Amino acid sequence: MKSESHPSALSSAAVRKLSKWYDQNQRKLPWRNTRNPYRIWISEILLQQTQVETVRPYFLRFIKAFPTLASLAAAPLDKVLKVWEGCGYYARARNLHRAAKQIVGEGKGFPRRYYDLMKLPGIGRYTAAAISSIAFQEPVAVLDGNVERVLARVLCERRVVKNTLVQKRLQRAADKVMQAAVAAQIKPGDLNQALMELGAIVCTPRRADCAVCPLKNSCAARRKLADVTILPRKTPAKEIPHYQVTAAILRKNGCLLITQRPHDGMLGGLWEFPGGKQHKGETLAECLLREIREELGIEIEVGELLTSVNHAYSHFKITLHAFFCKPKRGRLQRIGVADFHWVKPAELNRFAFPKADRVIIQRLLHTR
Repeated sequence: MKSESHPSALSSAAVRKLSKWYDQNQRKLPWRNTRNPYRIWISEILLQQTQVETVRPYFLRFIKAFPTLASLAAAPLDKVLKVWEGCGYYARARNLHRAAKQIVGEGKGFPRRYYDLMKLPGIGRYTAAAISSIAFQEPVAVLDGNVERVLARVLCERRVVKNTLVQKRLQRAADKVMQAAVAAQIKPGDLNQALMELGAIVCTPRRADCAVCPLKNSCAARRKLADVTILPRKTPAKEIPHYQVTAAILRKNGCLLITQRPHDGMLGGLWEFPGGKQHKGETLAECLLREIREELGIEIEVGELLTSVNHAYSHFKITLHAFFCKPKRGRLQRIGVADFHWVKPAELNRFAFPKADRVIIQRLLHTR
């Protein structure tokens, strides 16, 4: 479908209205009103795929544990993952740690420019633009989900928003808005935050409060559509797969066996009760026998079921079945795991676990 052509997304007057609205309506958040690039970086990484109210306590906890770049770089990864525990998408924490060590190791201070920030692990175009504009006022436009939605409605862009041509068009529009802001002497960081805030609290996915929107007179979707929330158009959601997963509660001399996931995979570096995904045609017990053999090189006896836990990740769901088990023969080996430990139940809180395993721990401690 052909979309309308607009030479510019917003005029200087519209950008001034947006800036004024932001000054009066911005939410009070613990990472606002600072130009500290370290704190802005931590907040932006936490905000990736995580809602603001969820992020707030994690941000405060992370900054308390690691108040400076140097303290984060010096910390062991296990401690970083423990502080991050429960926030999900753990690659973010691993990349923060790697990037902090890289910055400190290079000895040049925190990168100030967009293209230098892009060289750090875990930092893409959006995050680099957010940090460089908010912390250092570099005039680089952000394009996150909130800004995409605002601009798609302002431009009445009817094509699928993740289409490559549409993404380029929206980025050009965002760049023009930034140019208008600079001409109007509005700080680049304030402009980017204003657009993101507008998308977060006014021009939301399911509800657009057009009556209070500072861009209502510039919005082509408002003029042309009965319901602006049909934009932006998205690709149809795929069916979410659901997997059956097993875990072994192995006990010896009052201790429990926990294993650390490989650092380069999903949930990398976190600890868990060993096990894995059921293959087609396997019973749960057969699955657990195979997984323990493949990961640790030992034979076990599968006993009674402790609990089953349902958990949803971003692109799939699992039911995790935890069984009491006994070691039968063999010597523990680090075949499919980064590490393993026998720990007392009271020591489990020292380690970072995925949420589903945390539920197993609570059930386990409750039944002792």
